[in-house]
Amino acid sequence: MAASRTIVVAGGGIGGLTLALALAQRGFRVAILEQAAQLEEIGAGIQLSPNATRVLTDLGLAGRLRGHAVSPQAVRVVRAHNAKEITRIPLADAERRFGAPYWVLRRGDLQSALVGAVREHPDIALELGARVETFATHANGVTVKAMRGRTSVDAQGIAFVGADGLWSTVRGGLGDAAAPRFARRVAWRALVPAEMAPPAMREPVVTLWLGPNGHIVHYPVQAGAAINVVAIAKDNWNEPGWSTASTPGEVLARFAAGAWSRHVRDLIGVAAHWTKWALAERAVARRWGHEQMTLIGDAAHPMLPFLAQGAAMAIEDAAVLALRLAASPDDPAVAMRKYEADRRDRTAKVQRAARKTGQIYHYRGADAAVRDFVMRKLGGARLRNRYDWIYSWRADPDSAVPSANK
Repeated sequence: MAASRTIVVAGGGIGGLTLALALAQRGFRVAILEQAAQLEEIGAGIQLSPNATRVLTDLGLAGRLRGHAVSPQAVRVVRAHNAKEITRIPLADAERRFGAPYWVLRRGDLQSALVGAVREHPDIALELGARVETFATHANGVTVKAMRGRTSVDAQGIAFVGADGLWSTVRGGLGDAAAPRFARRVAWRALVPAEMAPPAMREPVVTLWLGPNGHIVHYPVQAGAAINVVAIAKDNWNEPGWSTASTPGEVLARFAAGAWSRHVRDLIGVAAHWTKWALAERAVARRWGHEQMTLIGDAAHPMLPFLAQGAAMAIEDAAVLALRLAASPDDPAVAMRKYEADRRDRTAKVQRAARKTGQIYHYRGADAAVRDFVMRKLGGARLRNRYDWIYSWRADPDSAVPSANK
């Protein structure tokens, strides 16, 4: 692939694939270097709020996704010990309100849609099993060296983007080699066939169970054929990776009878296959890049999952970076500094909000009682309004400046 107007991207996850499509839509060539030998599903389900689905729709992916997605009508918040509803946050009018749908999906269905679109595009090359080792800028752009086993895979372009996630090699190469900070919480996830779940759990609703030192969220995916379950609790297990095998017994031990309703414990017991990952984050990078290199997504601003915005922020990053590069194709370094300025405050604010939300979710005792009272008093509609600043975001294609980035 010729270096002229080629952008090299490290990482074939949601952010990297979205960026490749956004760049190709604007006339760039893209070379993706992904270290995995094959793109396997990471995680079970994913929530895509309107700020993310708006970008994916603009990239022509709605047709690939709609048949797999569920549009939840509400977020139902319940007490863990007795299953009583605290409040219900309406989502049925999300598309009318924000101009884009709120979807819940099996993560693998999103990845398949992105990979399918990437493989079909003549200006995108996806190299699997290629681990980025070194990179350098020069007068003609950027040279990136990756290794596939003992074979070197080299790529050249006018710019280089690290989309390689929480344990980013590119971020380390740019001078920030600090390890992610363990949050002393672990997330377990599983998919349950819908026919094995109680009828109430098959409804198009995101249900959030709040209990002491933990919470559980579940919602239907695969057009309602399965229920995605995520259980997060305080824990000291800490190993890298996203898909360490676990068991129903290990999960149930963290969500004990008495403190947690039998209804949600029964759902945990139904799932035969569980995986887990240790939650971690980093401070938003002070410097995301230099010259014609930058970072997107978790490589730049990894965040805890309590607002379901990690993937959405990577998708937003992709849209803004593509717009900035399209506005200054002959000076990618300038485009990248503008992109970083556009994104730094918003991603830091979302990261802080996610961290605070996790603390609120895991209150216990009197703090939990006050939380529940306040949520009931505010009501679902007013609670939803608190997320308008996230969901209403859009990138302005005429100016390449986000029009709602606060």
